[in-house]
Amino acid sequence: MKILIINGPNLNFLGIREKDIYGTKDYNALLQMIAEKGEREHCEIEVFQSNHEGALIDRIQDAYFDKTEGLIINPGAYTHYSYALHDALASVTTMKKVEVHISDITAREEFRKISVTAPACDKQICGEGLDGYLSAIDFLLNFKENS
Repeated sequence: MKILIINGPNLNFLGIREKDIYGTKDYNALLQMIAEKGEREHCEIEVFQSNHEGALIDRIQDAYFDKTEGLIINPGAYTHYSYALHDALASVTTMKKVEVHISDITAREEFRKISVTAPACDKQICGEGLDGYLSAIDFLLNFKENS
C-alpha cells in the first residue's frame, strides 16, 4: 500500500516546542518510527512536512496523480481554520484519509476543539501521542485488507 503522511506547521519542531503537550521525542524520532512501521507492514510510506499551506495543498493534489492509496494528515493549526485544506482533502476521493493530532484537541483551548478538516477525512485520531500515526497506518491497512 502506498501511504502519504503530511505534517503541517511546527511539526518539524517536535521535541523543541511545548514538551508537556507534544512530548520530548523529536521529528527525526517520528520519522524513524514511521519508517520502521512501513518496513514491518511492507508498505511504501512517504512523509512530507511544510509550514506553508499552499505546499500542503499542492502535495495533497499531487497524491491524486501519484496513485497514493491512503493519506494521513496532521494539519497543525490549519486544522482549525483552513477551509482550503478541507477542500483539497475533500477533492481527493480516490483514497482513505485520516486526520491525526498528537494531543487531544478536544481537551485544549476552545479554538482547538473545532476541526474544519476532519469532515473531509474518514477518521480522526487524537491524544495518542506519536503512536497516533501508527494507529492511522493500521486503520488504512485494515481498510485495504477488508475491501
